[in-house]
Amino acid sequence: MRYYFLIMGCLCILYYLVLAFYSRRLRSTFAAFWLISGGVHLVLGCAPLPVYVYKALGWFCLGCWILFLFIEFKIIRGMCAQCDEELDWIIVLGAQVRGRYITNSLRRRLDCALAYAQRFPRVKVIVSGGQGPGEAVSEAQAMAEYLEENGIPEEQIFKEDKSTSTRENFRFSRKYADAEHDKVGIVTNDFHIYRSSLIAYREGYRNIYLIPADSNPVFQLNYLVREFFGVIQVFLFK
Repeated sequence: MRYYFLIMGCLCILYYLVLAFYSRRLRSTFAAFWLISGGVHLVLGCAPLPVYVYKALGWFCLGCWILFLFIEFKIIRGMCAQCDEELDWIIVLGAQVRGRYITNSLRRRLDCALAYAQRFPRVKVIVSGGQGPGEAVSEAQAMAEYLEENGIPEEQIFKEDKSTSTRENFRFSRKYADAEHDKVGIVTNDFHIYRSSLIAYREGYRNIYLIPADSNPVFQLNYLVREFFGVIQVFLFK
């Protein structure tokens, strides 16, 4: 187990350095997890712990890995979803806007929504997201402007600009879509699609279709691990 902790510690810190170098930020989203996790693993690998402690830690780690892989299987299965059916609505979930600038993750969601709307031009589009710190406009407004600039008619776009979480995205979007009867597609990044579908179902949506957008490959592992904790939270708290 000592070697396991040492190797995992080094890998975690190495990945943190990759994220920091790529993003040019020491505190990019969830990146601190890798630094802290790496430090904990290295301490456990270097500490002179008794054999029975390492044995107990070994069983604990095995249980964590089994749970992790079970949840990740569900997340990755959602990432592979495809929607070839014409829907009544698609809901594009918001993500951070810097000033008025569309961030990478949000742009990928919007481009995915554009591709779907080009295939099915009668679909109605809900852009969902409020205004947070550092945002000059609401996420919904920024998304609507992007879609309009890329050819989606204004009358086809419905803005939900009050939500501050994924749960509120779906809850507040119900003023437009009939959650029980309409066919509703969820547009978000692939790693987020499974958790979003769980939340949508809890918010009363009964005809859910998954439309996953891609995500930055450098951050993909970071996102997948973060989603593990997000899914656990959804399971534990209603």
